[in-house]
Amino acid sequence: MRGSFGSLFARVAVVLLWAFLASSFAADAAKPHYLATNDDVPPQNETSVTFYTVDANGLLTMKKKVPTGGIGIAGGYFAANRVNVLDSENAECVYASQSTSGDIVGIVVRTLAVGGSARGSIKDGGRTNGIGLAMNAQYLYASFTDSNTIGTFQVLPGCKIKFIADLKVIGLQGGVIDGMALHGNMLVVTYGDRSIQSFNISAGVPVSNDDEQNSTGSRGGNMYPSGVDITQDGHYAIFGDTSPHTVVEVSDISSGKLTPTVVYHLGNGINSSNILLSPDETLLYISNNQGDTVTAAFFDKSTGKLSKGCTSNALKGYVKDWSYLGALALEETTGTGGVVYVAEFGAPSSIAEIAVTSAGGKCTLTESPKSPVADPNSPGLLSIGAFPPRPF
Repeated sequence: MRGSFGSLFARVAVVLLWAFLASSFAADAAKPHYLATNDDVPPQNETSVTFYTVDANGLLTMKKKVPTGGIGIAGGYFAANRVNVLDSENAECVYASQSTSGDIVGIVVRTLAVGGSARGSIKDGGRTNGIGLAMNAQYLYASFTDSNTIGTFQVLPGCKIKFIADLKVIGLQGGVIDGMALHGNMLVVTYGDRSIQSFNISAGVPVSNDDEQNSTGSRGGNMYPSGVDITQDGHYAIFGDTSPHTVVEVSDISSGKLTPTVVYHLGNGINSSNILLSPDETLLYISNNQGDTVTAAFFDKSTGKLSKGCTSNALKGYVKDWSYLGALALEETTGTGGVVYVAEFGAPSSIAEIAVTSAGGKCTLTESPKSPVADPNSPGLLSIGAFPPRPF
């Protein structure tokens, strides 16, 4: 009898396990797949976040404009990412900053409805050059570019946030905070004046790691770290430079502090302020912000070294329909990321769709025949984000 009961129990356990796995796979398959924009509408009109569905070929279809009750500026720093996406066990949210009204709004992905919003302290502001965002499942960090402060917000259920504290920061040459990225207990920032810095965020509110320094590339002039990304293992911080050419710098942060950057010249595209690693970390995608191309560089995640890859042809509509390229987002959360999406700053704005191939040490970036996709709700699109986001 004992053996029969044990055998029955084992069979039931296996059935329950497969049922659990099947339900988990079904839940993942049912997860919404969106690209979200921060429309950044300036005063006189209410701003919004526009959601696009992503089809099996990576093509975008507008689904819904979500009014957010705030006001944007239709401009600002390229690397101040005004959209951040959270996909944790208990939360599926898109957060967007609203630079003129000075608040940050959270949108529930399942309902595409506003869950809540919050402001920083009375001294925090970003109406001149925007409010950038970086976050994990516990805290959201906001770079207020007017006040040069980093605001810390606690993440709450229902895509709400609560202001905790702010920290005054400044670059070595008096520069204003620009790009931000975080990994584990480290938050890395740029100041747009050649300098970079990291903070310990293990207790929530950032504490300086006392490693503020000017980048190696900036010593030659005309190269200023702007965008930031961090590898999945937290070993390297990667900086996209504001530069006349495509320049990226890499710092080994495995010690818990920034180290002097290594400089890589990766092409002749103008500017490289927005960067994004592919999910498998083999490619670094780069917006040539003040030109009309996107560049991909090969990245070795074991050594932190970059090498030249490929550059797209001129994207359609430059000058005629849009003026600048902004943030990047990806179709997929694995491999090279599938289709690369790029914000195109115009009035109205648009989103480029670029297919990627990579094999045998060679790559191509090819704009879709159906690209770009219009964002009629934005007179100055710089920031976009994908849900679900890249896993790191």
